[in-house]
Amino acid sequence: MKMYPLLKPTSFLHLSLLLLTFLHLPFPSSSDCRAQCGTTPIHYPFSIDDGCGAPQFRNMFTCNASSLSLFFITPNGNYKVQSIDYKSQTLTVYDPDMSTCTVLQPHHDLHLSDLQYAIIPPSPDTVFALLNCSIDSPILHRFSSLCFEFTGHKCDELYSSCNSFRVFTNGLVNPGISNSTGPAGYFYAGGNNFNNNNNTGFSTGVTGSNSNSNNNNMGAGVPVGGSGVPPPPCCFTGYSTLKVMSMDILDCTHFTSFYEVDKLRGVGPMDWSYGLKFSYSVPDMGCERCSKSGGSCGFDVETEALLCLCPDSNNSTRQCGSDTDDGIRGVPSIILEALTMCLGFLILLS
Repeated sequence: MKMYPLLKPTSFLHLSLLLLTFLHLPFPSSSDCRAQCGTTPIHYPFSIDDGCGAPQFRNMFTCNASSLSLFFITPNGNYKVQSIDYKSQTLTVYDPDMSTCTVLQPHHDLHLSDLQYAIIPPSPDTVFALLNCSIDSPILHRFSSLCFEFTGHKCDELYSSCNSFRVFTNGLVNPGISNSTGPAGYFYAGGNNFNNNNNTGFSTGVTGSNSNSNNNNMGAGVPVGGSGVPPPPCCFTGYSTLKVMSMDILDCTHFTSFYEVDKLRGVGPMDWSYGLKFSYSVPDMGCERCSKSGGSCGFDVETEALLCLCPDSNNSTRQCGSDTDDGIRGVPSIILEALTMCLGFLILLS
């Protein structure tokens, strides 16, 4: 009986070429993970290269090649990272489209993805100020409990202290010198929006009339001065408010945010730290063992399984060095072994 080889020489040649092609493919190593963007250090769990860092933060950061600036990527834009504190696990970013005490920007919303809100939300000491709100805003009625004060500050200070927000009080004499007695944390210069005798008491220079009516309007209690238009309502609140309600639903035209509010007692709005501060958690994926062996923590770009990225590309699931056999051997080594087996199989058939 005539015997036919199981593998023709031409087929083996094609297989060999294919395996050699795979053998020369670039495989991620620790040297492929950039550790800095400009002057900002990039450490685990963050990365700017795919396959590096923790997979939970995949594609959340990018390094601008021209400015060498690090940016935090969100669904509605990229925010420039000002600093990362790996010890306190926080980072601060600058939103160029957000209004501050000196700059009034067009209206926009702030959106984080559900994953970002879960693993890198705004820090507890970051406060949002909703400004130029309508008298029909839900924060003055059903959701008034979402407003609060912090370290002795009330939101009407922004109207009286910031040039950018003073435009909302045009026509008033001494805007913001007095507060109504509505829910804590909000400011409303009109009268009778919540309870009886909820009128605004303005001091010298602004006059008003009192009324015991509890109608939801701008009637009694409105200060008279200039055009007679009262300072619009405002509110200090947290990011969760902006997460569930857009600025259109909140019926406020602008917002600003600032952080480290526990340090702002007695400090005027002109000197607040405007921007966004985020706090993050570091996934416990055994990264310490990998780092001690000279590798960098990363992940498989296909499966997002943990990898210890080693300098020689001989990556392991745990650590680099002689103990890599307890994990996954490097892919190049596996391909080389497969090629060797094919050559041996061809010799046996010849």
